Formats: sequence, C-alpha cells, structure tokens
Amino acid sequence: MPKRVLLNTDFKDQKLFRRGKVRDVYDLGDKLLIVSCDRISCFDLVLPCGIPYKGEVLTAISNFWFDFTKDLIPNHFLTSDLSKYPRDLEKYRDDLDGRSMLVIKSKPLPVECIVRGYLSGSGWKEYQKSQSVCGIKLPAGLEESDKLPEVIFTPSTKADLGHDQNVNQKYVEDLIGEETAKDIARASIAIYNKASDYALSKGIIIADTKFEFGMYNNKIILIDEVLTPDSSRFWPADEYAPGRAQASFDKQFVRDYLETLNWDKIPPAPTLPADIIAKTTQKYLEAYNKLTGKGLK
Repeated sequence: MPKRVLLNTDFKDQKLFRRGKVRDVYDLGDKLLIVSCDRISCFDLVLPCGIPYKGEVLTAISNFWFDFTKDLIPNHFLTSDLSKYPRDLEKYRDDLDGRSMLVIKSKPLPVECIVRGYLSGSGWKEYQKSQSVCGIKLPAGLEESDKLPEVIFTPSTKADLGHDQNVNQKYVEDLIGEETAKDIARASIAIYNKASDYALSKGIIIADTKFEFGMYNNKIILIDEVLTPDSSRFWPADEYAPGRAQASFDKQFVRDYLETLNWDKIPPAPTLPADIIAKTTQKYLEAYNKLTGKGLK
C-alpha cells in the first residue's frame, strides 16, 4: 500500500525559503532542507493531484547521481539520513523520510543548463523552423528523436513565472561572465556524457536533461535535482526508433495525455484519472529500478 500522497508541507516553526512546482525548501541557516513532494507540473502549471512515490523517486535518483558524478564536480548534497537532521525536525519525520535532503546553501546561477544528445521537445520544434537549436547550426535532414552528431549545450533563462526562453552561449556569458559560462557548459556536457553512457548500459537513453549550478566559496557546485524523470527525457533503449516521439519513463507520459484533452492550458489544470496516475507512478519507479537496480525502501 503506497504512502499517502504529500502535496504540500507545512512546517510552521521552520522558515520557508521557497516553494517550487515540486519542492518545498526550508532555510536552516547555513543549510537548506529540500522536501520533494508528490506534486506534478506540466505546461508550467501544477496539477491538482499528486503522483504516489514521486517525491521519493526524485530524491533517491538525485542522490544516486550526486554520488555518481561527484568526481566531475562537487555538489550541494549533505545527507538524507534523518538521524543527522536538526533535532527540531524530528516531529516531521513522516513527511521527511525518503523524500528529503539537507544541502549546502549556495547562490544559484540564473541559468537553466540544458544538454541535448537527441533532437526532441523544444529543440525539435526550433530545428524545424531554423535548422538550429539555441544558435547552434545542425545538419539538414534530421528527424524527430534523432541522435545528434555531438552533444550540445543549449541553455535557457530561469523564469519565475511563465516559460523559460532558450538563449545562446553569448547571452549566458554576458549574464554571468565568460569564464563561468564556459565552466558550466563544460561541466554540463561532462556530467551528461558520463551519466548517459551509464544509463544506456541499463537500457535507458537520456535524450536530454537540465542541470542547475550555484556558487559556494567562490566555486561552482551542482545543485537542485539531477537527472530525474522530471528534469530529463528517459527513453527505453529497446523501443527507440527515430522519426517519431518515443515511449518514456518520465512525465512526458502525462503531457501526452493532457494533449488529448480539450484544455487550453489555462488554469485550472485538470485532474488526472486514476489509471494515468497509476501508470505514471509505475514509470517513475521503473526508471529508478533500471538505473540503480534497487527498489524504494
């Protein structure tokens, strides 16, 4: 029997730092407490229903990748061990267990670091119009879901409201400085290459993904979540065939369902039927199992 679906936290004696589309973040002074809820967002809107186990999967997968990539770049992860949390959080154990982490408090860089190994999503739409993505010219004749000749870094703005906007490398350099911009581009591609090679050995193609970085002690560190079904396109390798949209282990499944509805993507967002919720849970759990060889506790 699944745990109750957690849509929001309400830790009244803790300082809420930020409530995102999925995560509730609390300020603990020199650290942050990140709680991954079971909310799901599509088309920049949070749906009214939750996805059982989603928050736990996001936390467990991120923790796996933080450890897997720490040789490439330091990250903000400190612990998910509740016994090492401040004592005054003990009363919230039921909400924290399996879906939370303590992290370093850093200064986030105002850039979404998107890496693409395959042509899909907004990249495919832009390619159809201009044969390029974020100013990077691509060969003619590529099809939807094609593997790109080489991995590309295609950053975007980080919008508090509305859609992020794709930008080019020059925009990022002007925003945060040339050296820092080049460093995060290199780090993003290095993380993607190592992770995608590993994932492919487990039967998953990571088509694209999004990273975020922060500054801590004047150094760049990896922050937020890493290579989850929320921030990445995970495709089953044994079903891959270019020239069409792909089956997936990520929330694209929910987006595809919503596209079948007569909904103009204006609030309120619709509630998902029980079978779509159950299938989404299954996809998230399967992604975690394939990548780690483990099930959730």
